[in-house]
Amino acid sequence: MRYLITGGAGFIGSHLSEALLNRGDEVFVLDDLSTGSVENIRHLKTNNQLHCIFDSIMNKHLLAELVDESDVIFHLAAAVGVRLIVESPVRTIETNVHGTQNVLDAASKKKKLVFIASTSEVYGKSDKIPFHEDADLVLGSTRKGRWSYAASKALDEFLALSFWREKQLPVVVARFFNTVGPRQTGRYGMVLPNFVRQALAGEPITVYGTGRQSRCFCDVRDCVQAVLRLIGTHQAVGEVVNIGSTEEVSIEALAYLVRQRTKSNSPITHIAYDQAYELGFEDMPRRVPVLEKLEGLTGFRPVTPLNEIVDSVIAYFRDKQAAGMAKTVTAGGAEGRAVAGLSTD
Repeated sequence: MRYLITGGAGFIGSHLSEALLNRGDEVFVLDDLSTGSVENIRHLKTNNQLHCIFDSIMNKHLLAELVDESDVIFHLAAAVGVRLIVESPVRTIETNVHGTQNVLDAASKKKKLVFIASTSEVYGKSDKIPFHEDADLVLGSTRKGRWSYAASKALDEFLALSFWREKQLPVVVARFFNTVGPRQTGRYGMVLPNFVRQALAGEPITVYGTGRQSRCFCDVRDCVQAVLRLIGTHQAVGEVVNIGSTEEVSIEALAYLVRQRTKSNSPITHIAYDQAYELGFEDMPRRVPVLEKLEGLTGFRPVTPLNEIVDSVIAYFRDKQAAGMAKTVTAGGAEGRAVAGLSTD
């Protein structure tokens, strides 16, 4: 099978690419590297079944060619991360809505199966916990840029399901709940990699708000397994499905867990949302998914415990630190040899 992954050099996209290649499939990665990284897929580039195209989903002609070459399209490309969303709401809306429209338009011409990556953010400020796929969405004021991401992803879902109903384009929509693991960056406010990096560096572990807000963290390997099972299930076409864990933890408790697992002496500090993001920033107090639909369709639900997830992220950052130190030592040795060589001439 041949697969196109938009955003394939991103965190989830790189793990999905790896899983597909490992089972012998051919993968086309389309990524403009705005939030993805070549480093995420560098270890895959020796595989001749991988084709990397570093361009934008806004390039309609290129996108159409890649869709024609593929059997299934995974649409993961999006503006992601709370910080990016707050700082660049125009980019968030344009990337998410126009990009998804382009993908659906191209796929519709050949009736190619499209997987649309959505988010638990669409549930907004709903207090009907746990979140069910058919529950009402409760978003904040349009004056608060924080909700532009949720609104844009909800519109992505409306677009996808409209293409399914009106044009018979097969689509599967999945709402990801705080997917974490190796290769995730804290650059745009992702909490777990930020906590781990701070703990390993001996810096204060910074908790935004009270820390009582809670999340359910899903291992990226479980997430990828769920995605692959969904696209292989005909009954999932035209459905919206939660993908996540149901192991709930407060952000403050997560900070203490990271400190414990890293054996760090970092202090845990709090920063007000207004200072971290923007004046009047609103957050979701809890995010807990209902997983009955996922399990009913695929027979699968994420099982990796939080301790194991945290340890995998810690190991990833420690490996990066070790690799960085090795490069520094090698460069220093080469420089020293060069200087020594000059001094003996």
